[in-house]
Amino acid sequence: MSHQETYRHNQAYAEFLANWDANFYAKYADYLKPGRAAARVLDVGCGAGQVVGRLAEAGFEAHGVDVSEPNIEKARRFSSRCQFYDGRHLPFPDNHFASVGALNVLEHVEEPEAFIPELARVTEPGGRVVLSSPNFFRVFGFRDYHHRMRGIGNKWRNWQRLREKRKQMKMNPDAVKFDRMTPCVKEPFTPDDDAIIATNALEMEFFLQWSGCDIENVFCTDRYVAKVIDLLLNLTPARYVMFNSFIVARKRA
Repeated sequence: MSHQETYRHNQAYAEFLANWDANFYAKYADYLKPGRAAARVLDVGCGAGQVVGRLAEAGFEAHGVDVSEPNIEKARRFSSRCQFYDGRHLPFPDNHFASVGALNVLEHVEEPEAFIPELARVTEPGGRVVLSSPNFFRVFGFRDYHHRMRGIGNKWRNWQRLREKRKQMKMNPDAVKFDRMTPCVKEPFTPDDDAIIATNALEMEFFLQWSGCDIENVFCTDRYVAKVIDLLLNLTPARYVMFNSFIVARKRA
């Protein structure tokens, strides 16, 4: 069974997502809003549908897709435009949406290097792509919930690995790939521990640019915080080695 298939009938995952606090997805949903009224927008990995519901209430034609059947069952309470998909090919034509995004999805995708171009494919020229995932290459941080992030030894290795990747992007860009990880499957089920991709802002930015997008913002904060704190955290390149990877890009016209 593929990693993706473990989500298809995972009722525990659907229950977890249904209890999301609105503060968890508010920033993502707000950045996903298109710049014009009633425009089409897509949430990939829509979970239990809260983001789709928030966007629909704001007047947009909001769509959602997910690889989990229990998730889609819950998401359809918010919108009939949520549907099950195969996790690889988005069931929409090219240039279809004014904005497309994925919140905490990329780290669970078996082919992340193909996933990001697929997001860009269905985004219209000039449209926005929003990606948010954990930063498994944290060098600074606290409350590190994943073993890849914890301890001085891991943080030093993360720093070294990021330097290697930056060099590879310059010298051999065709060879760049996300690092794979062995999932930690626990009972009871706890999301994010079972991630299989070491997501990080550096490579997310690289593949968005490779897919024909220009980067507008790179944040290490995936939630709203006080403006002064947000400014300080995201003012320097240190944002690439802290907390989360929240990237806002725009598809080139």
